[in-house]
Amino acid sequence: MHMRMTQIIGACRSSETDELQHRVTDCLDAVSSWMTANRLQLNHEKRELLWCSSAGRQHQTPSTPVRVGCTSVHPVTSARNLGIYLDGDVSMRTHVTTTVRACFAMLRQIRSVRHSLPRPALLTMLRLLVTNRLDSCCSVMAGAPVLLRRLQSVLNAAARLVFPARKFDHTTQLLCELHWLKVPERVRSRLCVLTYHCLNGTASLPC
Repeated sequence: MHMRMTQIIGACRSSETDELQHRVTDCLDAVSSWMTANRLQLNHEKRELLWCSSAGRQHQTPSTPVRVGCTSVHPVTSARNLGIYLDGDVSMRTHVTTTVRACFAMLRQIRSVRHSLPRPALLTMLRLLVTNRLDSCCSVMAGAPVLLRRLQSVLNAAARLVFPARKFDHTTQLLCELHWLKVPERVRSRLCVLTYHCLNGTASLPC
């Protein structure tokens, strides 16, 4: 029987981390016992522990492992959750770095076959393999201008690939011709659509 990912989330003051670790351990022991009684088993290889705090309090987060059954889980600096990489300091840097790296790798592959593709096919590939990845859960980037500039560099490179243009050519006009919003505008658009659906009771979980 296959079970989806389960998350246990707790909050505490920096002076209460030991107590929280004990509560989490007790909770996981109860889950493990229930699963054993129902002929199920926890996946020991996919357990992750992430302590989140502000950047200034990162030194106060525990570095000791948490016991889960007969194994120990060591804290990680980032963890993937519903397609988004969360950092311990809630900076989203890992998520942006992963997204930018994957998009540029895809752009290099598309560039190698660009001359063999008609423009409609090229635009379709860019939309499916690059811009869709940029848009995925992009609303979590609201209010992070430095990170948005890194994502914008991907969109600029994609626009230069279409026309084509030189590496340092301005892309404002290119984006207008493609009818592509810049990344901050894409984020605001997503937030506006999500707000509309929330107000009308039709909101879905993805960002």
